Amino acid sequence: MDTSKKYHWLSLFVLIGATFGASAFGALAASSSLGSWYHLLAKPSWNPPEEVFAPVWSVLYLIMAIAAWLVWRRGSENEVIPAMTTYFAQLVLNVLWPLLFFGLRAPGWAALDILLLWLAIIVAIAQFRRVSVPAAWLLAPYLAWVTFASVLNITIWRINA
Repeated sequence: MDTSKKYHWLSLFVLIGATFGASAFGALAASSSLGSWYHLLAKPSWNPPEEVFAPVWSVLYLIMAIAAWLVWRRGSENEVIPAMTTYFAQLVLNVLWPLLFFGLRAPGWAALDILLLWLAIIVAIAQFRRVSVPAAWLLAPYLAWVTFASVLNITIWRINA
């Protein structure tokens, strides 16, 4: 195997590890409140069952990492640096959300974070599109889910205020 191709595959595993590692950090914050506080909150009738979140997020994190990898391996330095900076910035906002919502039990602050996350995903899609149209499209389900999660977060915040 060509050495450069080997490193391309290695970078995929690094991006998958970084993306899932970030998600695991956020999940630790969520786990402490899921058994008590979250169950006491009023939620809308369209709130998905808790069992839905882990599989959905697992698929989303995988396709996010693949999208980032497509950009990483195809773009020029002038395209890759801003795109990957935005990717990691949105990942930080993604990790921050469960810390705010579950860890600090602050749905209002979490709503602000998720709106910033939504904007960061839009910017990432635009930057990814310059390098790889498939990578940009891979972020579309993530944007759709975060759009739904934003509405859910704001609704929970408002009905429990």
